[in-house]
Amino acid sequence: MPVAVGLSSGIGLFLIWWSCWATPARPTRKGRSDPIARNLRQAGVERIGTAAFVAISGCSGGLVFLTAFLLSGSLPVACCFGLFGGLLPFLVLRRRAAKRAAVFRQLWPDVVDQLRSAIRAGLALAEALSQLGEKGPAELRAYFQDFAVDYRSSGHFEPALDRLKERLSDPVSDRIFEALRLTRDVGGSDLGRLLGTLSEFLREAARTRSELEARQSWTVNAARLAVVAPWLVLMLLATQPDALNAYNSTAGWILLLVGLGVSVLCYRVMLRIGALPEEARVLR
Repeated sequence: MPVAVGLSSGIGLFLIWWSCWATPARPTRKGRSDPIARNLRQAGVERIGTAAFVAISGCSGGLVFLTAFLLSGSLPVACCFGLFGGLLPFLVLRRRAAKRAAVFRQLWPDVVDQLRSAIRAGLALAEALSQLGEKGPAELRAYFQDFAVDYRSSGHFEPALDRLKERLSDPVSDRIFEALRLTRDVGGSDLGRLLGTLSEFLREAARTRSELEARQSWTVNAARLAVVAPWLVLMLLATQPDALNAYNSTAGWILLLVGLGVSVLCYRVMLRIGALPEEARVLR
């Protein structure tokens, strides 16, 4: 009994001594944020986390692999198409994020105009943002409705605005909200003029970007077709047993691996050359 009391007392004293020394938290770098989580936010997918998305990609790749193996009976061919199946959810996610950004890019000038009108009418910034949940563009109303609920429940403007920025994950909204935040903090009478100038700038930028995307779309689609065409031919060859025997050899493995590497490299180079400059998020 005395041994147990002494041991427990010693452990208690050690824990008290240990609690007096705080472990310094490691600083997090925003530049190294999870790219999958960032793409999920930019695509507006909020109910799926990174782990779930990776699991979905793995299931997609496994399903395509099994289907290709059952149809062709060739392991190297099935591995190639299984890899494409695993990458398909990533491509769909990036395409959805790009479409969402394009839609929002056309809507932000109207949002700025409505904010300008509401502020000129005498509404506070929080009320002007909450009003967009009812009178703003239909695609954005849900976000501003959540902001209104968040602000009314907590009564704090800054945290509610930060959560709205995080849900939207859009560089244009970052500039708008930071301008509103700065005006609210330091005051000033030029907010209406600032929002008017910003609205004109956003409309001109959206118009220019739309024209550039329309002109380069046929070039990008042609490059994608050039990357996909050899693998479509491989799918047709997979129906011929004699052709599949050549790919089951060591030379066939090497040929498919080299072709896969060249296709991925060319696709990445094509995206790099054909991509328009993306606006970076600010003050996030």
